Amino acid sequence: MQTEIRAVASQPVRWKIFLQDVFICSLGAYGGPEAHYGVFTDQLIMKKKYITEEELVELIALTGILPGPSSTQTIVAIGYKMGGPLLAFFTMLVWALPVLTAMTLLSFLSQFLEEMNISQDGLRYIGPMAVGFIIVAAWRIGRKVVKDRITASLLIFGAVTTYLIRDPWIFPLVLIVGGVVSVMTSGEKNLWNRVKLNPPWIYLAVFGFFALGSLILSFLVDYRTLDLFEKFYRYGYLVIGGGQVVIPLMYSELVEVYQYMSSQEFLTGFGLVQGLPGPMFSFSAYAGGMAARGESVFFQALGAVVSGVAIFLPGLLLIYFIIPIWENLKNIRGIKVSLKGVTAVAGGLITVAAVILMQRSGLVLDNVAVTALTTVLLLSKKVPAPLIVLFVLAVGFIV
Repeated sequence: MQTEIRAVASQPVRWKIFLQDVFICSLGAYGGPEAHYGVFTDQLIMKKKYITEEELVELIALTGILPGPSSTQTIVAIGYKMGGPLLAFFTMLVWALPVLTAMTLLSFLSQFLEEMNISQDGLRYIGPMAVGFIIVAAWRIGRKVVKDRITASLLIFGAVTTYLIRDPWIFPLVLIVGGVVSVMTSGEKNLWNRVKLNPPWIYLAVFGFFALGSLILSFLVDYRTLDLFEKFYRYGYLVIGGGQVVIPLMYSELVEVYQYMSSQEFLTGFGLVQGLPGPMFSFSAYAGGMAARGESVFFQALGAVVSGVAIFLPGLLLIYFIIPIWENLKNIRGIKVSLKGVTAVAGGLITVAAVILMQRSGLVLDNVAVTALTTVLLLSKKVPAPLIVLFVLAVGFIV
């Protein structure tokens, strides 16, 4: 294992310290993938320098093309680069398990919370705070990816296009366009040299086995837990764009088609996950637990666990398959050239996320003040991100 760690990471890292940093990221990861990238930039790059800004943007672009939870795949890929598949797995657990556990418990408490009519007004400054994280990430990343007029134009192209068109298909498309434009304008020749890839086909085989096997078994066997695994595994490999994209698909199937829960129960869980740090895909534990109600506490907990595992599993297997190939693909000159355009577009996607999230939060004085304060504190590098999150939560509940 030690040999593998040294081969994967540029410098050996202490797993315990790295996983502590991942946990810190999970505590401050509010506001969706773009805000998560801001937390990664602050904790994993600026403070600990595990990877560079360029490497982070490359991973963001790569996971933006892959199906699955993009920010989760990004931090798992960082774990893979630091210590191989085993550390990547532990990274996944530390990143996602806390919020998955919380959402599993909330699947039991949802009716109580609804009856108590607990207000979420105390969480109203989470959005503006997340904007601050995104602004700082966009600034730091933008300085790295904009190298000339072409990359500046591509950053603007990515920002404007994804601002005007919010459909899921647009994100991988603009990233691909950025890479093509970069190659076409480079003027370089002999770009497509051959490299030996050695793909780890076992992970792709396991991915396909679960996809096809669960579909067949769900069709042949009428068992709720098996049916939930098939549904949530399918959500995990069909969706590109993260949790905000998978939620409408879940609603259509779990509420409207199968009526596993009411619309109000679904929306209550969705509101609760907005107030928790971590990946949006953790909503699957709540939805799976609610769908498995009716027989016993064990059966409901099993439904939540199975659903949570199923939705993250495809993205984890795809990262295990693609990262070793990615490291070799970057040795192709054409891929290196294309990455300049791809990362520039990715910088544009992160930049426009700040604008969209600010609009959704509301352009009012207190929101702008929270965003500005968060930005200043992050740029000062004197206040840890988790303390900023705690402070903003406290202000929201006190004011």
